[in-house]
Amino acid sequence: MEDNFHQVTNYTVTSEYEGVRLDNCLIAKLKGLPRTKIYSIIRKGEVRVNKSRSKPSMKLKKGDLIRIPPHRTSSISKVFTSKNIKERVSNSIIASEKDFLILNKPVGIACHGGSGISSGVIEALREIDGRYKDAQLAHRIDRDTSGCLVIALKKSFLRKLHQEIRNKQVDKIYDLVVFGNWPKELTSINKPLLKSKGKSGEREAIIDKNGKESSTEFTLKETNKSYSLLKAKIITGRMHQIRVHVTSEGYPIVGDIKYGDESLNEKAREKGLNRMLLHANSISFKNLGIKCSTDTPNLFKEIMS
Repeated sequence: MEDNFHQVTNYTVTSEYEGVRLDNCLIAKLKGLPRTKIYSIIRKGEVRVNKSRSKPSMKLKKGDLIRIPPHRTSSISKVFTSKNIKERVSNSIIASEKDFLILNKPVGIACHGGSGISSGVIEALREIDGRYKDAQLAHRIDRDTSGCLVIALKKSFLRKLHQEIRNKQVDKIYDLVVFGNWPKELTSINKPLLKSKGKSGEREAIIDKNGKESSTEFTLKETNKSYSLLKAKIITGRMHQIRVHVTSEGYPIVGDIKYGDESLNEKAREKGLNRMLLHANSISFKNLGIKCSTDTPNLFKEIMS
């Protein structure tokens, strides 16, 4: 394997990458540089956009100037996705159109590689079919969350999807099972969320008055002596929003390792509940006529019976 050293380079954003996230642009441009390294140089401020530090999620504009620091790339960089993941991703495709795909993403598979994960949905799709070589995420759901995931197959269509998100023309509904008897009158939670770093250095969200406005609407569907089945509608799309909001009220999601109750999770595992009970039930992009709707997972129904 041969390493190639690259001096500082500057890239002017063209119309091809207008509206694309900074991280996705660099992943496409810096072939041979691991995703973990790309996220590292962005978060350390070594990547500059128009001479300023930027977040991985920053949406680029035509004419933006990106400064890329010195780096080494490998001449052999192809990541091979396991047969199991490719089969699971392939079987999860529920709609295939010229410009986009809709998946019912399986639990346990990340949206993309990075942060110690070699590959995810995007890498698998690019290996499955040549038509998916330019596949890009329109949005994200957590690795341990299953459900609706929209994938753009063209950069031009990705920009349309992101425009819908910016204009708040996207509806997201989730199924979830929490510990305890959720009060029927608790129909919304409005608490500001701030991104932070946990003890292990991983990103997490905390409720903080200096955070961003965050709002989630809830509907109680069913309850028993131990659990409650809810529908949640995302009003503001913050990281881990539903998970933090329900835990803040004393009703953590079953199987949520990061924000949940470990003693309750341990008892749930003894009953065979080995996943987080959060599912992206539906998503719709109103002005584009795109709607994905899935069934509530059987496991969620079984736990309530």
